[in-house]
Amino acid sequence: MAETVLSFVLDQVSTFLREEGRLLGGVRQEVQFIRDELEQMRAFLREAEAKEEDAQPTLQQWIKQVRDAAYDTEDILDDFVARFARHRATGFYGSVRRIFSSIKNLRARHRVANEIQSIKSRIKSISEAHQRYQSEYGISAQASNSLSAVNNSTWRYSRDDALLVEEAKLVGIDQPKKRLISELLEGDDHQLKVVSVVGMGGLGKTTLVKKVHEDPEVRRHFPVRAWVTVSQTCDFQYLLKDLIRQLHEEGKKPVPQSIESMTTTELKKFVKDFLQQAERYAIVFDDVWDVEFWNTIKFALPESSHGNRVMLTTRKADVASASCTESLGYIHRMEPLSFEDSWTLFCNKIFKGGNCRDHLMNVAKGILEKCEGLPLAILAISGLLALKDVTEEWEMVRRSLGGELEGTGKLDRVKKILSLSYSDLPWHLKTCLLYTSILPEDYEIQCNRLINLWIAERFVEWREGMSIEDVALGYLGELVNRSLIQATTVFYEGTPYSCRIHDLLREVILIKSREQNMVTVTTGQPTMLPSDKVRRLVVHSSSSNNTQHPQQRPSYCFDHLRSFITVGSTDPLLSKMLLSEISRSSKLLKVLDLRDQNIEEEIPNDIFKMFHLKYLHLGGTKVERVPKAIGKLQHLEYLNLVNTGVRELPMEILKLQKLRLLIVYQQVDSSDDDYGYHGFKAPSNMRGLLALETLNCIDASSGSTIIKEIGKLTQLRELSITKLRREDGKELCSSLANLSSLRELSVTSIGKGDDHEIIDLNHHHPSSSSSFLQSLRMLILRGRLEKMPQWIVHLHGLVRIDLNWSGLRGEEDPLESLQHLPNLVSINFCGSYQGEGLCFKVGGFLMLQRLDLKRMEGLRWMRVEEGALPRLQKLSLRQLPLLEELPLGIQHLSQLQRLVLYEMSSQLREKLLENQKEESEDYTRIAHIPEILIGYYTDDRIWREHQLWEKKKKKKKT
Repeated sequence: MAETVLSFVLDQVSTFLREEGRLLGGVRQEVQFIRDELEQMRAFLREAEAKEEDAQPTLQQWIKQVRDAAYDTEDILDDFVARFARHRATGFYGSVRRIFSSIKNLRARHRVANEIQSIKSRIKSISEAHQRYQSEYGISAQASNSLSAVNNSTWRYSRDDALLVEEAKLVGIDQPKKRLISELLEGDDHQLKVVSVVGMGGLGKTTLVKKVHEDPEVRRHFPVRAWVTVSQTCDFQYLLKDLIRQLHEEGKKPVPQSIESMTTTELKKFVKDFLQQAERYAIVFDDVWDVEFWNTIKFALPESSHGNRVMLTTRKADVASASCTESLGYIHRMEPLSFEDSWTLFCNKIFKGGNCRDHLMNVAKGILEKCEGLPLAILAISGLLALKDVTEEWEMVRRSLGGELEGTGKLDRVKKILSLSYSDLPWHLKTCLLYTSILPEDYEIQCNRLINLWIAERFVEWREGMSIEDVALGYLGELVNRSLIQATTVFYEGTPYSCRIHDLLREVILIKSREQNMVTVTTGQPTMLPSDKVRRLVVHSSSSNNTQHPQQRPSYCFDHLRSFITVGSTDPLLSKMLLSEISRSSKLLKVLDLRDQNIEEEIPNDIFKMFHLKYLHLGGTKVERVPKAIGKLQHLEYLNLVNTGVRELPMEILKLQKLRLLIVYQQVDSSDDDYGYHGFKAPSNMRGLLALETLNCIDASSGSTIIKEIGKLTQLRELSITKLRREDGKELCSSLANLSSLRELSVTSIGKGDDHEIIDLNHHHPSSSSSFLQSLRMLILRGRLEKMPQWIVHLHGLVRIDLNWSGLRGEEDPLESLQHLPNLVSINFCGSYQGEGLCFKVGGFLMLQRLDLKRMEGLRWMRVEEGALPRLQKLSLRQLPLLEELPLGIQHLSQLQRLVLYEMSSQLREKLLENQKEESEDYTRIAHIPEILIGYYTDDRIWREHQLWEKKKKKKKT
């Protein structure tokens, strides 16, 4: 774990020497020495930590010393910048100030120099021990980046997965087994086909594929078969030799001795020649970790004309995709067991197929919920509980699952298997994954929140030609790809919008986070706060009876604190006490997230003394005013004041030259976001904030000056404007032409609902539309339109469009402008069209997946031509009082998964609720849709929801 910390700190030290090194003066060489010594230790640490669990206490202590020295180095350098980098005034008065500051800080500079010398001495001592441990523990000084030591010590656990699950006759396997066998036996006999099984560790991938591989029908169909275990440590020559031995033994032929002296190229050719002459073959590559492995092994696998097959298991989605793309193969995504199957497996293991004891029922369900359908975990925990029959003992296991994972025994193997994926990560992804420990169990994480915190914590590296946000999104995508983070909902263009982490994987992350003092989580109980140096403090919501009055709490030192984050509704007294202590003592704070806390109208003044602060979130608080002191936070990159009382920002905001995200808005109607948002009135000269990438949402009612200023913010990726006047439309089009990186645009005119003023954006000449807003992915127009802007038809990258309160007349059908946009996935219309009907024509909207029509009070009919909307998955029709029939042609929407009908005409509602006979015309038109939801208000204004087909299925079962 110290290796991850060390890599992070080394990156920060290198950045410091490059950007702030001139401030160091005479101690620059000492800092370079510290960096070089730590760099030499990093490779050794990578292997030393693989042996840490079995190591002597002396080695464990040495690893801790390295981690602490790395942290202290970071602290000293950040403190140095805070003291000496803030006074850079020019002119006569600037010179006087610098002289005075230099005299005043001579003692402080001397103290910092002494601290750096002390760190240097510590590093020398640690380095001497480093040399000793190299020979004592047999660890090479130049450890490879393959993490071979980690893998050699834990490789055996990856195969225990299959063996353990086999013992209990895994449930829920029949259907996927049949599907995989079908994929193997059917298809083109003249092409090699690859079948990949992908999912997180512990799901039973190996067990499933083993059962398929050994099925009698598969054995008959494929006379030549082999099973090759790849794993993280892949000795390619050994793997090829093992494959050759299996192929010969399967055919009852002697294994040629010549393979022992062959090169890798010769071995691949030998395998290919053998398989070309053999009958139909099926080979399994189990536990593949790297795309490069597939790109290498595929050249040894001939296609021939026999219908050969390859199966592989992997935790990584990109490996599955790469192996199946060329062969038009099949990817099976392994899902967790349902609760019913989990319960069966649990009872089979503990009660030998019998029923759970009544007195253990509730706690057993709680334990299973923790397992979240992970077969390996269910079986391991079942083995732990099998010899216990007392409710208190089971309850103790449920409460202490995290502690059980830290120990040895049955649950230790769960930790080992889940840890394999973690061990395979590069250090920057390890840091990002461990940071997710800030969030509570079962918490759905907003991806934007997570990546902005990563950026503020300096976990994300700048890359040439990419925005820092795109780099962070790449990190998130890689963690999803590796099955370590689960995407729960996706945004309009397929990127994760929210995500979560499996409970048991989270327990592993918590263990590793505690080991390296990454995050400290408290719910307010003093015992939860450690006595050593707290670096990131997170306060989770807690019930009032678990908290104590602040005067009864011990005081802790927050001199080394980097982040203070609150999650959920926390004890206001606790939060206030902690914030007060942190504000007084923490000079190094980079992240302050106080969203939804009970903070009064004034922002605490001590916050503006936090020189290093990069991230400030005060959304959902009672703050009403931003003081001029905000200008002191010159390193601030993220400022969020969502749903506060702030309506105006002071001129001093212009001093924040590093500000990337400025988010200040409040819903007009808290019960309905269709009415848009209040923005903030910005000072003039907004053009000075050149680093801005997100500006959300700016009040444009003051006139065209602010619209002109927006055109100078050329780095903008997300822009939201409210209260746009009609006469400023031309100026806005002129400014938008300069924003070549803009991905999201929201424009709201003055007014509310049907009273919105007209948005006039038809000022961009069609001849130059080929470059106008070509990076745009999302467009929201909230206000009346006389006609659709002509340039919309050229937005070939557009993925989502929302038109609210447009009130387009019947001759201005919005579908005409949108139907041929090649990437349009989502359409949301609210009060957008006054015509009587909408027709979706064949050949249009080829990529559309979601269609939401709302508050179009004149709409009487809809028609979908056969072949139109071929990919539509969700159709939502809400508050369309004159629509008395289901859309004509709805039966043609073969991909439709969900139909939502809210507050429709009473005729249509009654028709659907009463006429549920299978022979009825309406039923046959929509019977293919898996989910239909009808929502309406009763006469006494009570909201009802009716899941039509779910009710139908229950009737059929009975």
